[in-house]
Amino acid sequence: MPVTAITGSASGIGAAVSAVLRAAGHRVIGIDRANAEVLADLSTAAGREAAVAAVLEQCNGVLDGLVCCAGVGVTAPSCGLILSVNYFGVSQLLDGLAGALAKGSNPAALVIGSVASTQAGAEQQPMTELMLGGDETGACALAEDLAQPHVAYACSKYAITQQARRLAKPWAERGIRLNVVAPGAVETPLHQASLDDARFGKAVRDFVAPLGRSGRPEEIATLVAFLQSTQASFIHGSVVFIDGGMDAMVRPQRF
Repeated sequence: MPVTAITGSASGIGAAVSAVLRAAGHRVIGIDRANAEVLADLSTAAGREAAVAAVLEQCNGVLDGLVCCAGVGVTAPSCGLILSVNYFGVSQLLDGLAGALAKGSNPAALVIGSVASTQAGAEQQPMTELMLGGDETGACALAEDLAQPHVAYACSKYAITQQARRLAKPWAERGIRLNVVAPGAVETPLHQASLDDARFGKAVRDFVAPLGRSGRPEEIATLVAFLQSTQASFIHGSVVFIDGGMDAMVRPQRF
């Protein structure tokens, strides 16, 4: 039975991924702030360290899969928190669990990114460089000073996508596959909070995918389950968009 750790397992995409992988025969070690096998706050370095330690204890140091779904959006209490959860909360778990994955059977890891990672200018923001350099304090300070949650969100998703691709070569040498799934709007509590927000609600409602609707968590989970399976054994270092055509609509010349 494959053993897979899933962050953000209690709701939204993480809950859907947990259900699909359990149905496929995985033993799931869920990580969340409540209603999970591992209770942890991924917004702090100490919380991430505790999460890694608890997962290693529950899997006896051997892990077959890791899916990083935990994230916060533009309605988060602060811009710094967006970076702490979406970038550092993922990168620290990737680093901390890589050794266990290397001991697993057909190991694969996956990061839930976002179509927002392609937002123009995200790669040029100073906070992005600081995230990739591991400077959480500096990056969060810049995000707080800028005070633009949509920019912080895009930068956090761009940075973690780039970091995952940077890891493609060294992780392949350890026998671990790593991919990124980039959803568009998905019907989750996170998305609903954006719709209900006075600052961002109209923009979110007006940005409709060519298919004319938002995605469903189970649609994302089905893709994740495929990418984590041996059927996807030659897919590595890829960014797979599942966005109803949003990326194609916005950047038809980039692929």
